[in-house]
Amino acid sequence: MASQDWFDKDFYKVLGVAKDADEGTIKKSYRKLARQFHPDSNPGNAAAEAKFKELSEAYSVLSDSSQRAEYDQIRAMGSGARFTAGGGGQGGGFEDVFGMFNQGGRRGGAQPGFEDIFSMFGGGQGGGRFGQPGYGQTTGGFRGFGGPTPGRDVTATTTVDFLTATKGDTVRLQGADGKPINVKIPAGVSDGQKIKLRGRGQPSPDGGEAGDLVLTVSVRKHPVFEREGQNLRVTVPITFTEAALGATIEVPTLGGDPVKLRIAPGTSSGKVMRVKDRGVSSSKGTGDLLVRVEVAVPSRLTHAQEEALRAFDDGGPQENPRADLLSKAASAQ
Repeated sequence: MASQDWFDKDFYKVLGVAKDADEGTIKKSYRKLARQFHPDSNPGNAAAEAKFKELSEAYSVLSDSSQRAEYDQIRAMGSGARFTAGGGGQGGGFEDVFGMFNQGGRRGGAQPGFEDIFSMFGGGQGGGRFGQPGYGQTTGGFRGFGGPTPGRDVTATTTVDFLTATKGDTVRLQGADGKPINVKIPAGVSDGQKIKLRGRGQPSPDGGEAGDLVLTVSVRKHPVFEREGQNLRVTVPITFTEAALGATIEVPTLGGDPVKLRIAPGTSSGKVMRVKDRGVSSSKGTGDLLVRVEVAVPSRLTHAQEEALRAFDDGGPQENPRADLLSKAASAQ
C-alpha cells in the first residue's frame, strides 16, 4: 500500500537493483539479502532486524506490479514535479506549497485551507476535494495521493494435531465470504504461529485490494512426544537390569517405525541420548530425536527377588551415592 513516506524511500536502492529491473532480478536480490539479514541468522542484532524489515517493505511494493507503478509515479512526482507560485513564475516544490500555511496570508489576509491548496493540482477544475476525480486517481482515502481503500484484515484460528504440524498438510477453512478455502500448513509450524494469506480478508469497498487473512495455528499436545525447536523429546523407561548390564531397546518415532537404541552398561536414570534426523523437518532443516531414559523400579518383588537383591547389595561396594551431594551442600553453607 502506498504511503506518504514513499517520497523519502528508495526501494530500488534498498534491494540493490536498477529502476528498470525485472521481476526475477528483484526477487533474486531480495532472497539473497533476506537470508543475510534474517533475524534467525542474526539473533539479538537489532540493526539486522531493522534492515530485514526495510527489505521486506521494499520487496512487498516492488513485487506487486500495481503498487510498483504507483510508487514510481509518486517518486517521480516527488522528485520532479514543481508548482508555480502565484505571480512569481519560479518553480516550487511541496515545501513551497505547504509553506503557504506559515505565511502571513494571501489576498485579504485569509489563510489558505486544504481545499484551496489541492485545487491547484486540478488546474482550476471545479475546486474539488482531494481524493475526488480530477486528480489522476480513483476514490478512497489519503494513501500518498489517495487511491482505493484496502479491505480489512481478518483473523482466524485453527487447531491441528501434532503430526500435521510436524509433517505439514492442507486444511479447509471457511473464508470471510463464507466460502471454503484451502490453507497449506507448512511442515514444522509451531504452536501459536501466524500464517498470512494475502487477499483472503474483507473486500475493498471501492475496488482496491482485499485485506489479508491472518491465521493463528494451535497445535494439540502429543501423548508421547514433545517439541523443542526442531528436535523432538521422548522419555523411555528401562529396567534396572538393562541400565546396569546394558541392552538394545526399541524407541518410538513420530509417524514412523521404532528404531533400535543401544543402552550402555551403567546408564543412569535421566541420561539423554540422541537419534539423528528423527526430529522435525522444515525449511530450516531436520532436527533430532532426544531420548531420555528412566529406570523403572518394580512395584512388587517376589521373595526370591528380594533375597537376590539383598545378596547383591551385600556383595557390592558399600558406597553412598549421596555422599558427594551432601558434601557439596555442607561446604556451601
